[in-house]
Amino acid sequence: MKSVCVVGHGAWGTAVANVFADAGQKTVLWGRDAQITASIQKNHENPEYLKGIILNPNLAGTSDLASGLQQADLIVNALPTQAIREVFKSHVALLKNKHLMNTAKGIETGTNLRVSEIFKSLQKDLTYSILSGPSFALETAQKHPTAVVLACESPEAGSAIQQLLLVPYFRTYTSQDVIGVELGGALKNIIAIASGIVSGLGLGYNTQAALINRGLAEMIRLGKKLQANPMTFFGLSGVGDLVLTCTGPLSRNRNFGVALGEGRSVSEALQKIGGVAEGYYTAQSAYALASQHRVEMPILEQVYRILYENKKPHDALMDLMSRELKDEW
Repeated sequence: MKSVCVVGHGAWGTAVANVFADAGQKTVLWGRDAQITASIQKNHENPEYLKGIILNPNLAGTSDLASGLQQADLIVNALPTQAIREVFKSHVALLKNKHLMNTAKGIETGTNLRVSEIFKSLQKDLTYSILSGPSFALETAQKHPTAVVLACESPEAGSAIQQLLLVPYFRTYTSQDVIGVELGGALKNIIAIASGIVSGLGLGYNTQAALINRGLAEMIRLGKKLQANPMTFFGLSGVGDLVLTCTGPLSRNRNFGVALGEGRSVSEALQKIGGVAEGYYTAQSAYALASQHRVEMPILEQVYRILYENKKPHDALMDLMSRELKDEW
């Protein structure tokens, strides 16, 4: 048994913490909302994010982040990417020589750093891994069979964490391609926004399929430029997560795009989904990365212009369809 501290008691943080608890690990879940923490402690339920799901009674809630980090053998980040630096900056000493497993999918705005780079900028003396793949929090908490990938530069550390997550309903594969898994998880949210826009415009499966496929091509293009393994994008953190997020009704990024396609403003669409759409922030930083490295990503560019330059979704689609003809690959 290992001691695990999960930071962030949103839907996914709660679901992942419950997997560790189900696997027999001593698990604590930290979050800012005292009422949620109290409910996890007393009622074994997160009433805000996973209402009706009974959590493992061995999963404890805590309001003491410092104590949780200090006692943990494994620290798990389940905060949105843009909140990581704010929460962890006061506790960098407690990260030293620890293993940090990240579950956030995004790129930091302003710095354009991937999550591994954020944590290494805070504390260089830690071991890092990322868990990603097609995994809606609700379905994971309902114990639907789920498969994900854990990327870690250390094969030994990756295999050790793989064992800590060993339960019948949650299957973890390992990888050493941290860059590819991080980029897949971050970039698919942008394509999911575009996919939602297509649905909001009332278009059908032809358009959806083309968008998902060409979105994958853009993800691979940037990944290769940043030294990722192209094959990673055909795996769970690439195609697997891309298809789920672009088509699943539980996808906040897709639902955000649907609202935009239906004619709502960005602020109205964000308010409508009632949660964090990581792709909204990632579009800005990914667009900056693509521009910096001179990587052609036309779908990303059009999503960026819709979100930050008030471009009309229909005009963006027409511009994509009227681009110069070329060979597929």
